Amino acid sequence: MSLTPSTMMPLGSQAPAFTLPSTDGAVVSLSDFEGTQALLVVFLSNHCPFVKHLRSQLAEFVREYQERGLAAVGINANDVARYAADSPEAMVREVADVGYTFPYLFDESQSVARAYGAACTPDFFLYDAHRRLAYRGQFDASRPGNAAPVTGADLRVAVDAVLAGELPGADQTPSVGCNIKWKPGNEPAYYGVQGP
Repeated sequence: MSLTPSTMMPLGSQAPAFTLPSTDGAVVSLSDFEGTQALLVVFLSNHCPFVKHLRSQLAEFVREYQERGLAAVGINANDVARYAADSPEAMVREVADVGYTFPYLFDESQSVARAYGAACTPDFFLYDAHRRLAYRGQFDASRPGNAAPVTGADLRVAVDAVLAGELPGADQTPSVGCNIKWKPGNEPAYYGVQGP
């Protein structure tokens, strides 16, 4: 399996605006989350083994923290012409199968993924109440094939800090996973090696 790491965008960066369709037929924008203490933006894929490895625990993690004030949104930016498993129809099934309680959005143009500097799936971006980037690291140290349990420990520390009005530490371990499946010609400068 090829590994692509997060680009580790500069902390303090402002969250780029987006308006994208959700699996439930709604259209969701960044502005819909105004007034929330923390916003988690996660770039996901239905077929990526790194996402499959933690998706159930991610769904449980978000459910737990939504009760404490975390807002969350998932975004799929993969090229569905080459990866049909990431189609909008498959995204609907993924939400039902995994139990995501957050909007799962389709970035068909891949412009939102480029604006966020997303590189891999899963790629986590945690923003504070002013939508400044507070954390862009791994869920935890677990990976497909290693013995580490999926706990969400790294992200948990970061979300706890942001919900308390504090900044997480700047020493953050990048997330790694499959690269985003860019459409030909859409590959940004930070494009990584093609993965599963």
